[in-house]
Amino acid sequence: MSDGTSLILTAFACRDPLEKAQLARDIYKKLCEGHISHFTQADVPLRPGRPATPALMAPREVPKRRITRGRDGRVALLHAIAHIELNAIDLALDMVVRYQHHKLPLDFARDWLSVADDEGKHFTLLSHRLNELDSHYGALPAHDGLWQAAEETKDDFLGRLAIAPLVLEARGLDVTPSLLTKFYAVEDHASAEILEIIMHDEVGHVATGKRWFDYQCGMERLDPISTWQGLVKRYFHGDLKPPFNISARKAARFSAAFYQPLAMGYV
Repeated sequence: MSDGTSLILTAFACRDPLEKAQLARDIYKKLCEGHISHFTQADVPLRPGRPATPALMAPREVPKRRITRGRDGRVALLHAIAHIELNAIDLALDMVVRYQHHKLPLDFARDWLSVADDEGKHFTLLSHRLNELDSHYGALPAHDGLWQAAEETKDDFLGRLAIAPLVLEARGLDVTPSLLTKFYAVEDHASAEILEIIMHDEVGHVATGKRWFDYQCGMERLDPISTWQGLVKRYFHGDLKPPFNISARKAARFSAAFYQPLAMGYV
């Protein structure tokens, strides 16, 4: 058994998205098979390896994506989701080693590599689906907001847990049902089935974020609700507003007591 940190850094630096996805999945498999015994603190690069395309823009500059515009609209939406999933692979890998100075148990790494495994699966499914629609990842511009949030929380473990899984991934739980309705309405069942898989897995990802957020709050003797709300106000440059997928958030053990007070102006 060995230190798996170098494997994490190799996957993080990989510039080929499909190769990155497979490397992330391989690391999780090695851990589950007992070939990795621990991870150590590492200086993770500020940005992960990325291909030459897509061009990255500010969120407001990315063209609007509407499924009603036929094949092009569906491709644009799937491309946007693929970009989110690629970022999510790196966020999970980064989580495993960046914060090891908190003396985290191996279960922490196991949980986040399970997330990376899922995200690698999601990206691969979406990439293949884009190919079936005569497109590919990198064919369209994408926004850089997800990684900006990662950069801002690089030195704040609780901040990263508050934002990545409990704001960004939780928002995925909120918006995916309406996307599913739209894909089924145009009889794109192949794409809808991929979104169903992503939706199911994301409940577990939010639950993972919540579990480790609560754990670290306990270690620091902090109140989870007020701490989360304060971190969201500090790091999230947007609004938390309904509709919320209450049932999915409950399944992830993410109580409305956390997020509803921040959305009161929209209720």
